[in-house]
Amino acid sequence: MDAELFDGLIDVALKEDMPRGDITSESIIPLDSVSRASFMAKEEGVLAGIDVARRVFEKIDSGVSFIKALEDGRAFGPGDVLARLKGSSISLLKGERTALNFMQRMSGVATKTRTFVDAVEGTKTKILDTRKTTPGLRLLEKYAVRMGGGVNHRFSLSDMALIKDNHLDIIGSVSKAVKRARAGIAPGIRVEVEVTDFAGAREALESGADMIMLDNMPLDQMKEVVDWIGGRVPVEVSGKVTVENARKIAALGVAFISVGALTHSFRSIDISLEFEGRSGR
Repeated sequence: MDAELFDGLIDVALKEDMPRGDITSESIIPLDSVSRASFMAKEEGVLAGIDVARRVFEKIDSGVSFIKALEDGRAFGPGDVLARLKGSSISLLKGERTALNFMQRMSGVATKTRTFVDAVEGTKTKILDTRKTTPGLRLLEKYAVRMGGGVNHRFSLSDMALIKDNHLDIIGSVSKAVKRARAGIAPGIRVEVEVTDFAGAREALESGADMIMLDNMPLDQMKEVVDWIGGRVPVEVSGKVTVENARKIAALGVAFISVGALTHSFRSIDISLEFEGRSGR
């Protein structure tokens, strides 16, 4: 991932964490103190954000050596070293929390994504994310989804037309909404329609939707709709999807399952920065 894409996020995070420097480290640690340290996993997970962590230290002190032991997308276990660092003790302490905040959260997203990807392994179904992301961190969280083996849905409202229930409440019908969308967007941009019943799915397909989302449907109703569509357009399933029921949904033959929990209900992975010792310089 290009550092220019997330440099601004790091700048904001560092300013938030030390608006007037690190008064503890700067007051008690000698300027010539040098330390070695390692980012170490405390539990199982899937790595994401290692290059963001590296960039944190580059911005603080270009003299810090940051050697990756694992690449993003790799699984790790308790005690695994993710990266090794050497440099000014003060610089390492300044970057510790900001680097961990990014890496722990991104690895949490990647790890949760991997559990869903593993649940549908062997089927043709892909796991999609949603726009239910932390404000300002969408780019990093969607990157983490990819590192977990998932697929990004639209990044923003500008990427594709997704006609949902609130649109239909205003417009009145699926066919009218699809027709207006086609007239108002550039050629080549996809139109997807969210439906909650068979009638909605039929109208969406007959109106020329490129993709149909089945929202909060019971499994038996999903099967009826998916069988009727018969692969004429990709089908996405959304709503109340869990690791436990994902494989049953995938077995219906749907192309995609979207899971908002990937980015709104993940748990940060326990990673720490362990100092190995220091020497005078």
